[in-house]
Amino acid sequence: MSAVTERLPLFPLNTVLYPGLVLPLNVFEERYRRLVADLLEQPEDEPRRFGVLAIKDGREVAPVRPEGGPAGPLDGLGTVTGDPLEAMYHIGCVADVSSAQLQPDGRYELLVTGTTRFRLHSVDVTGPYLTGGTEPIEERPGEGSGALASEVERAFRVYQKRLAGAREATTHGRQQLPDDPQVLSYLVAAASVFETPVKQQLLACPDTAQRLRTELDLLRRESAVLSWLPSLPAVDLTRQSFSPN
Repeated sequence: MSAVTERLPLFPLNTVLYPGLVLPLNVFEERYRRLVADLLEQPEDEPRRFGVLAIKDGREVAPVRPEGGPAGPLDGLGTVTGDPLEAMYHIGCVADVSSAQLQPDGRYELLVTGTTRFRLHSVDVTGPYLTGGTEPIEERPGEGSGALASEVERAFRVYQKRLAGAREATTHGRQQLPDDPQVLSYLVAAASVFETPVKQQLLACPDTAQRLRTELDLLRRESAVLSWLPSLPAVDLTRQSFSPN
């Protein structure tokens, strides 16, 4: 039995979006303004969704073309391999448009929410922006996710305190963390200061238990390192980092 596939507009970014997390986007490139405009032209009862994929080879904003024309769908991607499929990680997250505000200069201010993970199988480069053939990834709890969630919560609170201490900042009370192991696993992945390949590894984990096990190791290691570092950047626990496009 073949997997169910869906064709989605693709928005490559220098960040990883997780299910349940909110991401603000400032959309100013013509190719992505076109993507948003096409979504907004759909009937209101139709889902306004696109696929967010972290960039593996290339850059988020296209370089300026010598002739001054708008960027093509592949501009800035695949600068090393020349392969659009290899320019992006193959596991991404569907973004549902929560709000879209058209600005006087033609930009869009978007707020999107991650919904479901997907696997990218093919890329179409013939339009003004990339589209891809995608397959949804089923969420699985894995073995022992409940017990692991309790350990990760404790390790994450230690990590938060040491992160605040390294920044010479104060924590504002005890933040409520979700009880659901899957939701917790994605929140911790988004809120921790990890490099993009590590965040991508967490997104791609086959089940919640594996993600929590990986996070537990990472948090314990990072907490040990933090005790020796003078400063690190702050992280918002509810939103992804702001992307310029």
